[in-house]
Amino acid sequence: MTAAEFAFLALGLLLGVAVGAALVEFLRARPPSREVRVTVAQDAIPRRSATLADDAFTTSAAAEPARGGPADRRIGSDAPPADGPERRTGVPSPVGVPVHNETDPMLQALRASAAASAVAAMRATESGPQTATLERSTAPAGGSAREPPAGAPNEPRGSAVDGGPRGASDGPSGASDGPSGATHHEEAPMPDAATDPSGPCADARRLADERCELADRARAQAAAAEDAHRAAQRSYDDHDSRADAAAELADPRAVRRAKDEAQARFRAHRMQASTNDEVETAARDWLLEINRINGEAREATAALAREREAVRTLTLELERLAVEADAARIAAETAAAACLSAREALADCEEASAGPVGHLPPVPAGPPDDTDAGGSEPLAAALGSGGEPRIFRLVRGDRSAMLELVTAMGGDDPAERKRWQLLVSDLVDAVLADSIAASALAFPADHPFWGPFTRDQDRDIVSALASLGYRFDGLGGWTDGRTPSQRDLSLALGYAGLDPMRIRHWPTEDEMAELFRDVTVAADEHLAGAAGDLTLGELVTMLGRRADGLAEVWNHWGRLRPLLLEEG
Repeated sequence: MTAAEFAFLALGLLLGVAVGAALVEFLRARPPSREVRVTVAQDAIPRRSATLADDAFTTSAAAEPARGGPADRRIGSDAPPADGPERRTGVPSPVGVPVHNETDPMLQALRASAAASAVAAMRATESGPQTATLERSTAPAGGSAREPPAGAPNEPRGSAVDGGPRGASDGPSGASDGPSGATHHEEAPMPDAATDPSGPCADARRLADERCELADRARAQAAAAEDAHRAAQRSYDDHDSRADAAAELADPRAVRRAKDEAQARFRAHRMQASTNDEVETAARDWLLEINRINGEAREATAALAREREAVRTLTLELERLAVEADAARIAAETAAAACLSAREALADCEEASAGPVGHLPPVPAGPPDDTDAGGSEPLAAALGSGGEPRIFRLVRGDRSAMLELVTAMGGDDPAERKRWQLLVSDLVDAVLADSIAASALAFPADHPFWGPFTRDQDRDIVSALASLGYRFDGLGGWTDGRTPSQRDLSLALGYAGLDPMRIRHWPTEDEMAELFRDVTVAADEHLAGAAGDLTLGELVTMLGRRADGLAEVWNHWGRLRPLLLEEG
């Protein structure tokens, strides 16, 4: 060991000893820790009540434990200390609130409006030549109307636009009694309801006209609301599709992919370039392509934000229009039901005024096996007994029945006869169309294809063909010339529950086009089964949407029904 190493070790030893001595002195200079021991004896701390009746910040010695509590040491004493605080919680005494009679402004406004309407109605009754009565609006169908004053002109049918139903006579209901002009309310017989507007069915007709006019308006409003909803839905779909297209263009991955393709084309052109001009051209094309990609991305981003905002706005609009369309549809259905009810009441009234229905053959004792006589239903009874009511002859194409009905409804007026011929033709066409839609057809028994099946099986096959888009046109052919193939016919047989493998004779292509040549429409059977009583409600239910275009027929159904049921 050298002298330098020895000196280094001695210096380290001295420094260590000095540091240790300083540390020992520092630890000795800290104050010693003290321990405090607390002993709590029983009842050393006074107990006080902790209720809302005490002051939380009081330090008075008069505070006492809560009475009746576990700390209460009193036995049989409920009186508080004389110098102690009041232990009861202060409760304010009840104070009565005066109530005065006041007027509801909304109720007052409604009463004022009703009073003004009543005054206006009374003035119109006193001064106007043509007035309305509340009794006629609520009179039952078929009831008798009151006779107007002598010499009063007949009033045309009122409408719901005029502010309410209008009466069929001048002045109040009643007839003049003597020169004094006093009126009385005795019932008087009226002429035929079909020809006299002030007859016993005038009120029912007026009510039917008003309700049906309201139904027409409600139907138009429902159609307009549905059209608005559909237009908004189409606009929403357009904006949504444009937003999807803009999102695809603005997608960073699509932008990156387009730029990579432009870069790859630039490299390919640069590798093929042989001069500096060709390289510069390739670079210029690449830069133009990059600028175009960036511009399209910016435009797509702006278009995306714009289209999404439009979609958000149209979403709220669609919800509102959907609610309005539903409300309008419900209102239209309610108005249509009220119109149908009023028309039925009018038809019953007119039919009762016209007299009994024409003679029909009695119901046979034993109806055929494939025909239900329908009990008391006139059409079912006539069909079961071989009778021919005029409606049966009409749907079978009897021109003499059409001429008889047009003459009875239109009289000697050529214009009326022409109008009723069109109306009755529309009714017959609607019945035939509904019969074809219901597959109520008659099939030839000797036909090679239809003959082996029963009537119900033939109709099931026709229904299956109609579901495939191949329908009977009612004239012995196919609608729109669409003829099924053998595969389609095989599918129809399967849908009808028949095994195609058991068919002995399959129609050829030429025979397939003539498959309905000898098939006829059994409209009389369809009418007897769906509308055996030939009432307005039965026909409207049977025809469905086809009944909407026959409003004029339904308005005169009370006169028309007895003629349709009359035997030839």
